[in-house]
Amino acid sequence: MKIIHVTLAGLGLAALMALPATAQKQAPAPRVADGQPNLEGIWTNATITPLERPPELAGKAFFTEAEAVAYEKQMAERNDVDRRPASVQTDVALGYNAAWWDRGTRVVKTRRTSLVIDPPDGHIPALTPDGERRAAARAADIRLHAADGPENRSLGERCILWPTAGPPMMPGPYNSNYQILQIPGYVVIFIEMIHEARMIPLDGRPHLPSSVRQWMGDPRGHWDGNTLVVDTTNFTDKTRFHGASENLHLVERFTRTDADTILYEFKVEDPATFTKPWTAQMTLSKTGGPLYEYACHEGNYSLVGILSGARAEEKDRQK
Repeated sequence: MKIIHVTLAGLGLAALMALPATAQKQAPAPRVADGQPNLEGIWTNATITPLERPPELAGKAFFTEAEAVAYEKQMAERNDVDRRPASVQTDVALGYNAAWWDRGTRVVKTRRTSLVIDPPDGHIPALTPDGERRAAARAADIRLHAADGPENRSLGERCILWPTAGPPMMPGPYNSNYQILQIPGYVVIFIEMIHEARMIPLDGRPHLPSSVRQWMGDPRGHWDGNTLVVDTTNFTDKTRFHGASENLHLVERFTRTDADTILYEFKVEDPATFTKPWTAQMTLSKTGGPLYEYACHEGNYSLVGILSGARAEEKDRQK
């Protein structure tokens, strides 16, 4: 499925002036029948722009056009797994060849050097002591119990939810496609990765009681001018976006800046996990459709193999 979230996150004049000239050109936002800005279409957020700014780009918020071209060439060579040394070890370790990956080939259209835009250094803030404690506990649990049973495997392996597919919507190794539909009272976002759908009501209803938790949280949307703002709470304690707790508060902003682009921005607030809020921004590009069926695991044969292998290792250790 290809879906896109449109975001134009109330950029101030200073922020607009910091963008490359090509990113400042905006056509009037198209409208749907009821007059709302039109976010409909099939979109991709595939990009080689990293979430956090690489050390070699410290202090540099934007690429020049020439620097962006050079960086794209560098990353194309680095990500070409078919150039790996020929050996059994490297082939098994890397698994897929290049035909299976779809990471994208371009930086975001704003030419930012990281998706994180706040803090200005392009890095996710440090974890709180409680966030560090939970991260350490999860790491220990994975180390000791990762193959005890299917419930110990990741949400992605169990075909429940891909952690970065949304919300928030992050570029993945493949299937980074979304389809947005607008129907009376709702915006619907179909996610190609593990075929999820987000139903976002626009009628001003309150969030669900805190006792009700959902895999993708409880979204509520409203229009701020030409920008769709989606406020999501009520996550579970298993989603854990970058270590976040069930009290994650996510605010997404979708703004269609031209016929082929949506500016998507999200703000993460979780005082139990991060020492301060942080914000990321990317561009979503229109792409051809349709979204394809995601046949997760094709019967979960791999999961059976993982658990069977773990039981065999346990028997060997008992000898």
